[in-house]
Amino acid sequence: MADESSASIRRSPCPVACALDILGDKWTLLVVRDLLLGRCRFKEFMDSPEGIPTNILTDRLVRLERHGVVEKRPVPSGVRRHTYHLTDKGEALRGVIRSLVDWGLEHEEGTEARLKPSG
Repeated sequence: MADESSASIRRSPCPVACALDILGDKWTLLVVRDLLLGRCRFKEFMDSPEGIPTNILTDRLVRLERHGVVEKRPVPSGVRRHTYHLTDKGEALRGVIRSLVDWGLEHEEGTEARLKPSG
């Protein structure tokens, strides 16, 4: 169930609009893709071939965390660093990403998949 703050910023109750409010820009689903590929550290996201700017990456991780898609965990070494992990809500996007992979492979010449199919 959404909290009141999420509901108050929605454009409409349409589920597509609500999903796009969280995921609908050119970077966010790429961050989710990287999490599904096992990346979990800020630098690993920065190493992706798309070249996301650091300020945008920070913003997208904060947004995903605020909406319960990602959780931030401290690194056990005691250093002021943390890793990012998909929550169950975030893992539920695996099928969405898989569908985008399949669509891109079928309809966009020259694409190649790096995302392994879900079990």
